[in-house]
Amino acid sequence: MRYVIDASVAVKWYIPEIFEREASCLLSTANRLHVPELLLPEFANIIWKKVRRGELTSSEGNEIVEVHQRSTLTIHSHRRLLRSAFLGASSTGQTVYDWIYLALAVSLSCEMVTADERFYNALKDTELAGNLKWIGDIALN
Repeated sequence: MRYVIDASVAVKWYIPEIFEREASCLLSTANRLHVPELLLPEFANIIWKKVRRGELTSSEGNEIVEVHQRSTLTIHSHRRLLRSAFLGASSTGQTVYDWIYLALAVSLSCEMVTADERFYNALKDTELAGNLKWIGDIALN
């Protein structure tokens, strides 16, 4: 399967959180994972916040970011996604940042997997439902 994943999912590969098992299932070699380049600084920012709050040491945070940089995610440029993301954000009231991920999923005709409950709930009952998947709905192996 092909999926777009957002930073809320990727962080679960490294930090014990709810839905970490579901997120880990996405790492199956049968799946091809795609992300917009935004994922890289967004992921690092989440880890930085955890270090700042004392949930991780600076060394642990640095190691997580370093390991994540070596992941085999397929990274896509924002250039071709920006207009769609802007239009989607404008029409739904959701952020351009969140829409970059969804615009990529729409462009690839696949699902965006998210653990961002606010974003998911805002769009789950729209015509975009076919491109949106809640992390909790990932089947555990």
